[in-house]
Amino acid sequence: MGKVVCPWNLITDFVTDAFVGYGVPREDAEICTDVLLESDKRGIESHGCNRFKPIYIDRIVAGIQQPTTNFEIIKETETTAVVDGHDGMGQVIGKKAMQMAIDKAKKYGLGMVAVRNSCHYGIAGYYATQATQQGCIGMTGTNARPSVAPTWGVEGMFGTNPFTIGIPTDEKFDFIFDCATSITQNGKIEYYERIKEDVHPGTIIGIDGEAVEGDAGVALKRIREGSAALTTLGGIGEALGGYKGYGFALTVELLSAALQDGLYGKDLNGKDADGNLKPYQLGHFFIAIDADHFLGEDVLRKKAGDILRSMRASKKAPGADRIYTAGEKEYEIWKEREPHGVPINEAVQAEINQVRDKLGLSYTFPWEDNYVPYEKDEKIISHIENK
Repeated sequence: MGKVVCPWNLITDFVTDAFVGYGVPREDAEICTDVLLESDKRGIESHGCNRFKPIYIDRIVAGIQQPTTNFEIIKETETTAVVDGHDGMGQVIGKKAMQMAIDKAKKYGLGMVAVRNSCHYGIAGYYATQATQQGCIGMTGTNARPSVAPTWGVEGMFGTNPFTIGIPTDEKFDFIFDCATSITQNGKIEYYERIKEDVHPGTIIGIDGEAVEGDAGVALKRIREGSAALTTLGGIGEALGGYKGYGFALTVELLSAALQDGLYGKDLNGKDADGNLKPYQLGHFFIAIDADHFLGEDVLRKKAGDILRSMRASKKAPGADRIYTAGEKEYEIWKEREPHGVPINEAVQAEINQVRDKLGLSYTFPWEDNYVPYEKDEKIISHIENK
C-alpha cells in the first residue's frame, strides 16, 4: 500500500487523545501533538508521526518518561533561569522554557534558560519559530543519547546535538536553520529502516575506522551496540572539515550540560549500570534576543529578508534550478501538504492502529477499509503562517 495521506484534523485529534490516554494532561497533550505534527508539516518525517509511538508512548509505558511534567525552576535571574524537567514531556518543557527566555528578552533584551532532566523535545526548529513569531531571534540546542564519534574517534561519545537558529524576516517564512551537528541523525536512520532504504555513504563509521554502508537496520543495530557511530558534519577525518562539525557538536554538549550541571555523553544512553532502562535525562538550552532592544523588529525583518533574497538571486551552478535559504523548503512543503494531510508509511500505520486499539479509541483511518471521512475541525493551528 505504501504511504497514505491522513487529514490534519484526524491525526491531530487522534495523537492528542492517545497522549491523554497514556496519562498526559490534555493541555500538555495538545503541546506534544503540536510539536510532533509540526515536524511532518515541514517535511521532517523522521521526527513526526514516525516517532510518535517508539519515542514517546513506549517510553511512557516503560516508565522512563513521566506523562505529567514537573517544570521546576531551580534558579532564576532577570535574564536567566535553570529548570529541572524531572523526566517529563520534552515538548512541554521546551515550549515553557523557550517562552521564559522570550519573556525575559522582551523585558531585558536577552534571555536564556538552561534545562536538565528532560526528554526528547521533538524538532528544535519549533522553538526557534516560537521566538521568531514573537519578534525575537531564537536559538536552541539539546544533547542526546551518545551515537556520534569525535573526529579521529570511532566510539559514540555524544549525541546528534542540533544547534538551531531562527531569525525573523519580512517574507512568508522566517529563517529557521535547524539541523544536527552530525551528517545525519538516529531518527533518519530509523526512517531509512522503515522505508527499506540503505544508509548513505560516509555517514556512519565502524569500530575499525571504515565507513559503514548498506542495510539501515543493521547499521542502526551496530550504533546501538557500540560497534559503529555516526559522523559529524564534514565526515570522517579532517579533510572535509569533520573537526568543525565536532566543534559545533561539543559546543552544544557543553551548553546543554555545563550551565545546569546536567548529565552528558555516555550517561545519556538510557541504561543504568546493570543495563536496565532508565530516563534519558537530557539537557537543553534556549536563547532569545529581542529585536526591539536593537533597531526594532521591522528593521530586522526587512534587512534579514534583503540578505536572504540576495542569496537566492545570486548566480546558480550549471543545472541548478534555484538557490534556497533555510526555512524555504519547509514552508513550501507545508503549503503543499496543508490542504491534504500527512503522508504516513505502512509501519507507522500499524503503530497507530495498535495504539488506538490498545486505548479503545473510536477512530478509523484512510488506510482502513472501513474508513469514514473525518468531520472538519477548525482547531488546527499551524506554526508556519503567512506574515
